[in-house]
Amino acid sequence: MRLSNLQLYLLLVGGGAAMLGLALSLPTLGNAPLVLIFFVLATLPLFRLAKPLSLWLDGLIAIFGAVALIASLPQGASMPLHHWLALFSAWAFAWLFVERLSAAIRAGTLPETGTSLIIPVIFGLALLAMWEVVTRGANVPAVLLPPPSAIGARMAAETGILWADFVQTFIRSVLPGYAIGCLAGLGVAILVDRSPFLKAGIMPIGNFMSALPIIGIAPIMVMWFGFDWQSKAAVVVAMTFFPMLVNTVAGLNAASVMERDLMRTYAASYWQTLFKLRLPAAGPFIFNALKINSTLALIGAIVAEFFGTPVVGMGFRISTGVGRLAIDLVWAEIAVAAVAGSAFYGVIALIERGVTFWHPSVRGGRA
Repeated sequence: MRLSNLQLYLLLVGGGAAMLGLALSLPTLGNAPLVLIFFVLATLPLFRLAKPLSLWLDGLIAIFGAVALIASLPQGASMPLHHWLALFSAWAFAWLFVERLSAAIRAGTLPETGTSLIIPVIFGLALLAMWEVVTRGANVPAVLLPPPSAIGARMAAETGILWADFVQTFIRSVLPGYAIGCLAGLGVAILVDRSPFLKAGIMPIGNFMSALPIIGIAPIMVMWFGFDWQSKAAVVVAMTFFPMLVNTVAGLNAASVMERDLMRTYAASYWQTLFKLRLPAAGPFIFNALKINSTLALIGAIVAEFFGTPVVGMGFRISTGVGRLAIDLVWAEIAVAAVAGSAFYGVIALIERGVTFWHPSVRGGRA
């Protein structure tokens, strides 16, 4: 496939940086043989201007460049200039690979299923590799920003603590608060929908409450419900209730007048109309609220733990870790929270695809 202007630019940048790095590394030839091999391999693709090469070759060059750089990082000293050029070249080839892979998927020469997952994986690995090389190569103090390898080692060494914090924060606080808040918001929305008085009274309050800062609510909940998980679950309920209420009320109005008239001609009761027409039509709105709340709930529980908790929990560990300058443990907790939040969001999104399969946003515009 012919290269686009952006792909051609990335090729020239990556190959040019490798050629310059090869020239600068000649005086210290042999000190970093893997980086030297990478420079040679990254220079060769410049010949594709005359003969096309496979896109997978760009991906392999980028991966080899990252491995060569990490394996050749100097101990206790800053990286020389040609190592920075190697990092720049590997980054350009990773970007070139992703660009060509995306173009191949769009053109239909590669299947979307499976291959599209390679793009976020490569993007995530490229960020981790750059983080590792920059922090170690520039001797960034671990107190400011530890490398991913140090965070991974801390995670492996503190699995017991991380698991206990995950159970306390996610299992005992987030999940009950999320379920109570979302179900209460859904139920109140149905009541509000039946009563113009409630709609006029509660909806403005809902919009007002959803704008309240969590940092003001959390200490009050701790005073009301104590230091254990109940106060964190209460914060989660307060954060998830109103987004669900507002979205569900909007969704219940999504069914058109013609569709409601059709249900009336069938002599359908209010509950039949609600369960067979209006709630299914509100499905995309409800799942939007569920997805928003899945991230809000975790944030709320972690922040609430800053204001009082037993000696366990993600928020407690983050606050005490910063005080003790155990920044690698803080990053390990952040990584666990990010993975848990992403997995929770992903599960809700998968359920949404199964339940609202008929909606154009899920079908992708297909009939």
